[in-house]
Order: sequence, then C-alpha cells, then structure tokens
Amino acid sequence: MTTSASLPSEGAIAADGTVTDRLVEANGQYASAFSDPGMDARPVLHVAVVACMDARLDLHAALGLELGDCHTIRNAGGVVTDDVIRSLTISQRALGTRSVVLIHHTNCGLEGLSDDFRHDLEMEVGQRPSWAVEGFRDVDQDVRQSIQKVRTSPFLLHTDDVRGFVFDVKTGRLREITPA
Repeated sequence: MTTSASLPSEGAIAADGTVTDRLVEANGQYASAFSDPGMDARPVLHVAVVACMDARLDLHAALGLELGDCHTIRNAGGVVTDDVIRSLTISQRALGTRSVVLIHHTNCGLEGLSDDFRHDLEMEVGQRPSWAVEGFRDVDQDVRQSIQKVRTSPFLLHTDDVRGFVFDVKTGRLREITPA
C-alpha cells in the first residue's frame, strides 16, 4: 500500500511550507486535468455510508465505490450523533438515499476513551465541550447501538435497510454485526 508518506518528493512544496500548502498544490494539479463529470448530487446507489474518520479507512476502495455512488458521513468513531441524523435526513428526504451502511473499525481511537477526556479538556481550556465523547469498550455493541439510533429516528423515511459492520484494519475485511 502506498501512503502519502511514501510518495516521492517530486513536486513537493518548499521545506518551509505547510501540509495545507501541499494539499492546495495537489489540488492545482488535480484541477488542471479535471473535467466536470456532470453528476447530480443524488448518489447513484441511493446509499449513505456513516463511518469513522480514521485515516486507515479508504471507504471507496474497501466498498468498491466510484465517485458519485454514495453519500459519505464521517466523524470520530462513526458515531450516530444528532448531526449524523441531520445529514442522513437530508440525504434521504432531499437527495433520495434509501439505504444506510454503518462502519466502525477495530483498534479505534474512541475505544476505551471515557468522558474523563471531556472533563480534562474543560480543565485545560476553561469551558466544557457541548458535545459528548461517545467512547466505547465493545465495538460490536457500539455498532448495534448505532443501528438502533438510525432505525428509531423519527426524521428518517427509510430505516428498513440499515446494516452495521466492523472493518478490520489489519485485514481490510468487513464483519457484519447482527442488530440487537
């Protein structure tokens, strides 16, 4: 597997540049060869994928997806928060998705993280975060909880095709989790 850390330095930014400078430069190269694919905002496969933001998850490659196939919603842990429900509601009601795929993964940074993180942050910055950490101990149970949150949301129209998985970061395989 190739990562950006192992890419050749050809075309690299000056040593005093930032990572953001590197990304903007890469976008310039991308845009120079870009042509509008003429796609609609509605995903071709009518599916929304909710997953962790972990950099080890290349969702398009792992799921055999192409540009335009799905909506992708990512956050720490792939947690089904109010904002995820908001995005799924817009995805379904305004943009036609009907299926939801939830993907958590092994060796997640949220595993074992407690609300002490939030308390420590409050002590450091002097303000309590308005958000919950949503850490967990059992990834399978966390997927079950996420499935339940999506299936019981009053805002979602389509809750019959909601499935949850754990992605193994060592093998690249998905393991389906049976709902509670």
